[in-house]
Amino acid sequence: MRFTKMHGAGNDYVYVNCFEQQVTRPAELAQAISHRRFGVGADGLILILPSERADARMRMFNADGSESEMCGNGIRCVAKYVHDHGICRRDRLRIETGAGVLPVDLELEDGLVRRVRVDMGPPILEPDRIPTKLPGTPVVNRSLEIDGRSLQVTSVSMGNPHCVVFVPEATDELVLGLGPRIETSPSFPARVNVEFVEVLSPSEVRQRTWERGSGETWACGTGASAVCVAGVLSGRTERRIVNHLLGGDLELHWNEADDHVYMTGPATEVFQGEWPL
Repeated sequence: MRFTKMHGAGNDYVYVNCFEQQVTRPAELAQAISHRRFGVGADGLILILPSERADARMRMFNADGSESEMCGNGIRCVAKYVHDHGICRRDRLRIETGAGVLPVDLELEDGLVRRVRVDMGPPILEPDRIPTKLPGTPVVNRSLEIDGRSLQVTSVSMGNPHCVVFVPEATDELVLGLGPRIETSPSFPARVNVEFVEVLSPSEVRQRTWERGSGETWACGTGASAVCVAGVLSGRTERRIVNHLLGGDLELHWNEADDHVYMTGPATEVFQGEWPL
């Protein structure tokens, strides 16, 4: 099986062109190929498939084999692959995801995609649609009890569920210690992605992410989008921010005119290879 290793701001996945080949057991493949010691090494597996509604469709599997609805860094890399590998050469594409069809605008350099702007759509704020059992619509600055510790959290879905925790410092104790505990909290019936966020200014934040099914990742595009929304709802940030992640920066804008969140960031192809099925 031919594959391509790509990353968006350090959030790395193995991509398979399913226009040309088939993957029959993607959950098993995701676990094997994502292993950092015995596989290619990645945060998960993304399949690039034909779509009846868009230029291409993506299916995203975490490193533990679970399937997620959407990946903000992943969709940028899918758009780059679709353009650079000749599936569709337009500089505006539509990609089908588990969260719907999303438009993407491509920034080119020497004929190749360097950055991608994604229309992430409107945030989902209704608790039963996130889903979360925490009270409030929207769920802003609500108390969450974890291991006898009370945290103030804001919950948003950007096609997948997020729990945003604003902290003075995003330490290993919080990210690696409390991250997995929050992910599996009964307050989030479908599990949850967790963002620990330091506010540097009204237009600038720093984020570390504990990602559902993958552990700590170097970037999370849907999470950065959720942080943009959470910052506005909680009165901490403006509608345009730069988010500094471990793997690089993302630009976010929660547009008041159409209620959509727009995310702009890099997409990078690392290498191609073959995996023995």
